[in-house]
Amino acid sequence: MDSKHRKLVPPSRTSLNYLDLPAGHIQIFTTLPQGLWQISGVGTGLSSVLVYHGEMPQVNQLLSSSSPTVPSLPESPDRPGSTSPFAPSTADLPGMPEPALTSRVNETEDTTPPSPCQEDPEPSIKLPKWPESVERFQHSLQDKYQALPGSPSGPLVAMELVRARLERGSNKSQERELATPDWTERQLAHGGLAEVLRVVGDSRRSRETQVVAVLGKAGQGKSHWARTVSHIWAQGQLPQYDFVFYVPCQCLDRPGDTYHLRDLLCPPNLQPLAMDDEVIDHIVRQPDRVLLILDAFEELEAQDSLLHGPCGPLSPEPCSLRGLLAGLFQRKLLRGCTLLLTARPRGRLAQSLSKADAIFEVPSFSTKQAQIYMRHYFENSGTAGSHDKALGLLEGQPFLLTHSHSPVLCSAVCQLSKALLDQGAEAQLPCTLTGLYVGLLGPAAQNSPPGALVELAKLAWELGRRHQSTLQETQFPSVEVKTWAVAQGLMQQTTEAQLAFSSFLLQCFLGAVWLAQCNEMKDKELPQYLALTPRKKRPYDNWLEGVPRFLAGLVFQPRAHCLGALVEPAMAAVADRKRKVLTRYLKRLKLGTLRAGRLLELLHCAHETQEPGIWKHVSHQLPGHLSFLGTRLTAPDVYVLGRALETASQDFSLDLRQTGIEPSRLGDLVGLSCVTSFRASLSDTMALWESLQHQGETQLLQAAEEKFTIEPFKAKSPKDVEDLDSLVQTQRLRNPSADAAKDLPAIRDLKKLEFALGPVLGPQAFPTLAKILPAFSSLQHLDLDSLSENKIGDKGVSKLSATFPQLKALETLNLSQNSITDVGACKLAEALPALAKSLLRLSLYNNCICDEGAKSLARVLPDMVSLRVMDVQFNKFTAVGAQQLTSSLQKCPQVETLAMWTPTIPFGVQEHLQQLDARISLR
Repeated sequence: MDSKHRKLVPPSRTSLNYLDLPAGHIQIFTTLPQGLWQISGVGTGLSSVLVYHGEMPQVNQLLSSSSPTVPSLPESPDRPGSTSPFAPSTADLPGMPEPALTSRVNETEDTTPPSPCQEDPEPSIKLPKWPESVERFQHSLQDKYQALPGSPSGPLVAMELVRARLERGSNKSQERELATPDWTERQLAHGGLAEVLRVVGDSRRSRETQVVAVLGKAGQGKSHWARTVSHIWAQGQLPQYDFVFYVPCQCLDRPGDTYHLRDLLCPPNLQPLAMDDEVIDHIVRQPDRVLLILDAFEELEAQDSLLHGPCGPLSPEPCSLRGLLAGLFQRKLLRGCTLLLTARPRGRLAQSLSKADAIFEVPSFSTKQAQIYMRHYFENSGTAGSHDKALGLLEGQPFLLTHSHSPVLCSAVCQLSKALLDQGAEAQLPCTLTGLYVGLLGPAAQNSPPGALVELAKLAWELGRRHQSTLQETQFPSVEVKTWAVAQGLMQQTTEAQLAFSSFLLQCFLGAVWLAQCNEMKDKELPQYLALTPRKKRPYDNWLEGVPRFLAGLVFQPRAHCLGALVEPAMAAVADRKRKVLTRYLKRLKLGTLRAGRLLELLHCAHETQEPGIWKHVSHQLPGHLSFLGTRLTAPDVYVLGRALETASQDFSLDLRQTGIEPSRLGDLVGLSCVTSFRASLSDTMALWESLQHQGETQLLQAAEEKFTIEPFKAKSPKDVEDLDSLVQTQRLRNPSADAAKDLPAIRDLKKLEFALGPVLGPQAFPTLAKILPAFSSLQHLDLDSLSENKIGDKGVSKLSATFPQLKALETLNLSQNSITDVGACKLAEALPALAKSLLRLSLYNNCICDEGAKSLARVLPDMVSLRVMDVQFNKFTAVGAQQLTSSLQKCPQVETLAMWTPTIPFGVQEHLQQLDARISLR
């Protein structure tokens, strides 16, 4: 270009190597595709110049493969795209999104071959990939996460997350709750949370927010895993994210409309980093490179109904925290980011997670993981030699051993074991959770300022009633109490002015201490805090879910070794009066009216009391049939349940389906002599059999096989049919001679089988069911009807008919709503004589049977000497078919009812037929 006359000049070698511009202000825009620079400035005579650094590729190479076709750059066979350096970039084209920044990890600075311009001896200009403030902010964020302290609850043990899902609750409400999968059905996510994010991120759609939830009980290590993710990112191991923000939710919940996006990403009370407008703009432009971790999400009162809360686009004006969260969940704010939540699965949280892209659950420790945790704990404390002794102490208390599957309780056991071993005397761990925490807090209470533990207990209770676990420094009654609580490890500093209890269970224990010794509560109000029979009016919100068990233990256990070790004798004496109130309440309870979850809670409370009279009373009130269907059974639950069954001195039948019980714990219950029968998942039961056979436990294996029952069995999914098939194959392998005396009792004694898979899965799974039906020689009721219709069709009826000779005990056959036509009806009629002596009820309601099918059924009807009821309503046969059935009915005096109303027969004809034979029903 001729700068004097402002016109283009013929190109020369020099003009291809550099551009001579006069002195003046020059602006360089870096948000263009790699290799393109946009230069504009006063005095250049140009509004904008695009310069490509290196060899010029085709335009279609500059655009991302995922970018849409650009209408302003038409292609032709001989001209695939313009090679002009003045061609518009993707940022200049109308309606196009801003080009995404490339990943900054594992990249080389220059990947293009050298050009003549690069060979010039003058130094080349290296433009920054990001603005300097953005670079500084990222480095500061990485330094912050690398400096985070380790877990306060102990060493990290490698664990595999479990995929979870939500399902509609068993009650009448529409709320969803966490489903309980069978033990063998669990889907493990290998590699920890960081690997989960990598795998889940591969399936995400462009510019779509991805919500990942990690759920687990208090003390399972969710926060530790969340902090680990931020630490891993700071070390460069999550290259798919440019920014990771770890936000503890207890630092967010402040009232008022005073929140900006920067307050959510970097809370002001959590050592905030400098985040100016340029950094915010950069993050908003590239949200798909952002991971936001909201830890302890249940702490937020604003998390209720976020899917329907008001929200809008990002505004410079401050808004409420609820508005920001609603914008994230409704995918309007930072659309395209990854949102990781950790929370306890309780309350209405499930409503906010109903549309989460992935839900995972933090499982409990296995026995091996608990041992690894204890070894690491004593190694880190410099007392590795005490590990074996501590493990011996734990094995001496089976109840605490089951609780060691929780990381926070495993840590508490390690702390108390170390303290007992340091004393040198003959050590023994307590047999209850109450005793465990009394042993931990007793020495701290003795060295406390006067009344410090009671004041702290009052704070724990008041915060729990408000669903909070953090408090400000100003909420402490004195500086001495705050200093003592921090020094004893009861409280932890979360921010400069905010503290939190070291664990949720500790807050529950302190809340129970307050209830056990306070005089401010009426005696008649105390039973409600056991949360066993909640009142309809003003029900108690059991947010501090550990309080009932601790309260029972503190009130009933001997005062000198329990509550008296924590508070003054005068305060402890109050528990005597409360003991009488709770004793009267527990003995009036009717256990038969309690739901499974509350029954387990009652057993835990009775165990914590260590009062033989209460334990015996509760155990003897247990009903003979105990159903825990859909209620999760943990290792401590199985322990107290088994102990109660042994004490009751009566026989029990147990329903353990959909409880997630471990096969080894299932064996503990099945092996009890008082358990005469049990139901459990087919896959879990067969896993137990296989394990017992491998271990050589012949006697227990025999008991597990004899006590197992599947009566009645309802197949609601393809997995149910597959499991039933596996059970039959297991029997055939063990009894190849087909001796009925050696059949598994579960197969030999099955009398009722329902098949309800629906119109899509039904036709696919029925051939498998038909193949194994002959194995159930005692089957009396076969129900192939479903509210959504199975539609096994004529092919299904043909396969079913072939099994009739082996089903000699069949009394009820329901083939309603299965799309059976004349072809299927004729096949069925040919095979029915095999059931002539046993079949009492036959239903073909709502099929497609016409006159030919009705004629076949009428022909075989006199041969069915045991048939009492036949239903052929809502089919398609006409008066001709109806008359044939009526004529045949008159030859069958044993038939009591023939339901025959169908819309294809005139009403007058139906009335006439009913007058001929009153056994015809038109309802």
